[in-house]
Order: sequence, then structure tokens, then C-alpha cells
Amino acid sequence: MPRTNDSRALRSNSVRAASKNTSLAVVAPGIAEALFATALGLVAAIPAVIAYNKLSTEIGRYGGRLDAFTSEFSAILSRQMDEKG
Repeated sequence: MPRTNDSRALRSNSVRAASKNTSLAVVAPGIAEALFATALGLVAAIPAVIAYNKLSTEIGRYGGRLDAFTSEFSAILSRQMDEKG
């Protein structure tokens, strides 16, 4: 199971507690690892959000065109039924 940012932070804290040292040299590797994982997550998430927004907009436009077609088609059928009836 892949480690999450939370487990990295906990590991960093446990290393600091075990060494009883709060220097930057002790905590920096854990922080750097967590920041790297966060950056990778953003690299995956940002394009996904952009693609979702684009797809959502396109589907909305298509739905609008479908609604317009349905209304127009219904009006045409109604006129033809009135002409025959």
C-alpha cells in the first residue's frame, strides 16, 4: 500500500522524537518527500480538473442543442397534426 502524506509526516515526527533533535537536517527529508508527493498529486489533479471542466461545458452545450431540437421538432409535429386534424 502506498504511503500517504500523513504517514510521511508521522514518520518524520517519529524520527524527530527518536533522535530528540528538531534540527532541519532531521526533518527536511520527510518534509521534502511529502512535498514531492504533493507535487505529483497536483500534476495529476490539475489536468484532470481542466479536462472535466471542458467535458462538462461541451456536454452542457450539447444538451442545450438537444433541447432546442426537441422543442423545434415538437412544434413541427404539432403543426402537422393540426393541419391534418
